[in-house]
Amino acid sequence: MAQIQRIKDLIGQRATDGDLEELAVDLLKAAIANNGNWTGLWGGVLTRLLELPPDARSRVADGLVTQYHSEQAGPNARENALILLGIVSRDLPPHDRLAAERLALLDRISRQHSFWYGARYETLIEAELAAGRPIAPAVVATVRRAVLHAYQNEDLPRTAKKLTEPPLNVGEEWAEAALRETDTAWQALLTHMATATAAKPNAKWDKQAAALIDALGADRVRETALPWLALVGRPRTFELERGRYEPDVNSAYDPYNANALRGLAWLLSLLPPHPHTARALGALVETSLKKVAGLGPRNPKVANAGVNALARIDSEAALAELARLATRVTYKNTAKLLDTALEARAVALGLSREEIEELAVPAYGLTEVGHAEHRLGEATAVLEVQGAKAVLTWHNASGKPVRSVPAAVRRDHAEELKELKAAVKDIDKMLSAQSERLDRQFLADRTWSYATWRERYLDHPLVGTLARRLLWTVDGTTVGYAEGSLRTVTGAPVTDGAEVRLWHPVDHTPVEIVAWRDWLERHGVTQPFKQAHREVYLLTDAERTTGTYSNRFAAHVLRQHQFHSLAAARGWRDKLRLAVDDEAPPPRRDLPRWGLRAEYWVEGEGGEDYTDITDSGTFLRLRTDQVRFYPIDAPENSAHCCGGEYRMWLRDGADPVDPLPLTEIPPLVLSEVLRDVDLFVGVASVGNDPTWQDGGPGGRFREYWTSYGFGELNQSAETRRLLLDRLIPRLAIADRCTLEGRFLHVKGDRHTYKIHLGSGNILRTPNDQYLCIVPKSNPSNPSSPQAGYLPYEGDRMLAVILSKAMMLADDTKITDPTILSQL
Repeated sequence: MAQIQRIKDLIGQRATDGDLEELAVDLLKAAIANNGNWTGLWGGVLTRLLELPPDARSRVADGLVTQYHSEQAGPNARENALILLGIVSRDLPPHDRLAAERLALLDRISRQHSFWYGARYETLIEAELAAGRPIAPAVVATVRRAVLHAYQNEDLPRTAKKLTEPPLNVGEEWAEAALRETDTAWQALLTHMATATAAKPNAKWDKQAAALIDALGADRVRETALPWLALVGRPRTFELERGRYEPDVNSAYDPYNANALRGLAWLLSLLPPHPHTARALGALVETSLKKVAGLGPRNPKVANAGVNALARIDSEAALAELARLATRVTYKNTAKLLDTALEARAVALGLSREEIEELAVPAYGLTEVGHAEHRLGEATAVLEVQGAKAVLTWHNASGKPVRSVPAAVRRDHAEELKELKAAVKDIDKMLSAQSERLDRQFLADRTWSYATWRERYLDHPLVGTLARRLLWTVDGTTVGYAEGSLRTVTGAPVTDGAEVRLWHPVDHTPVEIVAWRDWLERHGVTQPFKQAHREVYLLTDAERTTGTYSNRFAAHVLRQHQFHSLAAARGWRDKLRLAVDDEAPPPRRDLPRWGLRAEYWVEGEGGEDYTDITDSGTFLRLRTDQVRFYPIDAPENSAHCCGGEYRMWLRDGADPVDPLPLTEIPPLVLSEVLRDVDLFVGVASVGNDPTWQDGGPGGRFREYWTSYGFGELNQSAETRRLLLDRLIPRLAIADRCTLEGRFLHVKGDRHTYKIHLGSGNILRTPNDQYLCIVPKSNPSNPSSPQAGYLPYEGDRMLAVILSKAMMLADDTKITDPTILSQL
């Protein structure tokens, strides 16, 4: 405070004494004292400076130029001189002092994501505007982004309002494509899009948008704007500098353009409904929720705008996108919006939410289950669903298959070809979404009338490709689909019934389960997820002893972010643990159909000094504890993020609620919840990481890594073992493979190898030496001809084990130097 007042007094004294060039030196010293941050009380110094007469300020400006060119001036001093020069020269007669140097500093600023408003860079902009020169688009973009952080500041926003060109920020492909539409009507539309700063459009916004659409034509707007959305999320056209602790700004959306993206989504919802529009908006939602390092989802506000836009479109395609997204989106606020949109549509149609999701699945041009033929000129396109993928093949006029799209189709039927290719992508996305939805039906405990079930499931052109690979019970009789009809395990056809349920192994004897596994194999049915081979988790003696909790999956070390994503995908609610003084509830799954809440107790694992955290303070790993069940409306438990005892938060005089005895939990619920938890451990455990043989940071996880990576098999690994026992005799390398206990033994020419069936870790002869092989992101497909028939899809660890076995059986052909060095 005293220093600031001294400088204010000094300004007056220098003016009185005529030492104005020397005042420039004093101001640069002040800039050092405040680190170039002219905010708060330091703003009073600038106010006092600007009160000087114009001729006095002109002499100060000359002094700043002299100091800029002095030999003693470093980079910071020169930058401060340029900033102060812009301030002191305000409203002076034009005299372009240090113009080239100012432009060089602006060029450097253009490569920043934003800047702190206290740096007063707007003075550089004002000086350029006063000189009559346009501001470079990249500089405009930086200023607009910086305004978003200019709290309680008027100068920077005032300057930013003068920067009206271009209407969008450069640096993103979609925005630069939009800016290529240079006529007045398009520029007005882009400008209006950027005003979408609210959560939802109001009537005034919509009215203005509709007028702008009318000026261009709805079809033209759709055909021009939809390709922009296809570019959203691509790498920036030029990278921005990233600070040490900043999130990955180059993978995030430009926040100014994000408003325009919201506006674009709202605008598209005002156009006549079109399948392409719904498809593009659905993709925008997913792209906007992709994770960015240090930030989280790219831009949930844009994702929410996409959902709101889809909800405003009255079409089957928009409803289908909403239903598909509801099975995929895990970000809480966006998922809630999707639920609200689907509930509103259900109420409007007088249906339940579940029925809306069933009726929302389109056929995508399939005319029968998993099949369609489209005649394009003399060629025929055959669209078929094969497993989890849609496949498009071509036949010429004589019916002979051809490898690629006929030239005549490309030339004469370009639009139809485009639609077919889009349908293939849509089917792939929807198949994945519907597979996940069906997998969740076990705990939903749904029943259908036979006629409704056949229409919405078994005979639906798309869903039928999944439903016909699952087992169902019709009036209590288990059936599967083979040879064109529903059949019992003995092959007897079933043609009618009253009530249908999804079959679950927990309700059936081991003999029945094995019989149906044989039936699936006999008919070559590969299920979309584990059903007949689904792990069943029955109550153990240890759990009867503990009574109200299960320790079956305690004392594991999990990668927190992987666990968090997987938990969300399985319908669990979880809060990331940060190394801060805060509490969090345990990961939980609400089971409204059963009136229950399942909890998995975890705590942050960061080492003794909490060094194993991200730059944002998030624990990299978790330690696991008990699984418990409570009534769904019981008060919430919580514990400190860094560890400690869980306790129940009681409000308004509420009484504590005890956990429920495990013996009272329905076997189906217990089995499915424990299966989820087993999945979390099986996927996210550090014991699965082949590079952690040294025990990770400080070696403190060595004992856990060894015990997990080579220890007893969990339930899913036991299921994998049973499958491999049947599968190995059919492999091309069968004579080199044997199953012994927890391992698949593979005999190579160099060594014999032991692959653990739970973790995929490898030991080799002699002396069980560890062999580190890091699997590829997408290991060899286990349903390839080498692996032969598999009864279900989705076991990535099985794929890893099989791909490693294939490689090691032919170990003389290994060329990877990191593997060869270990052999």
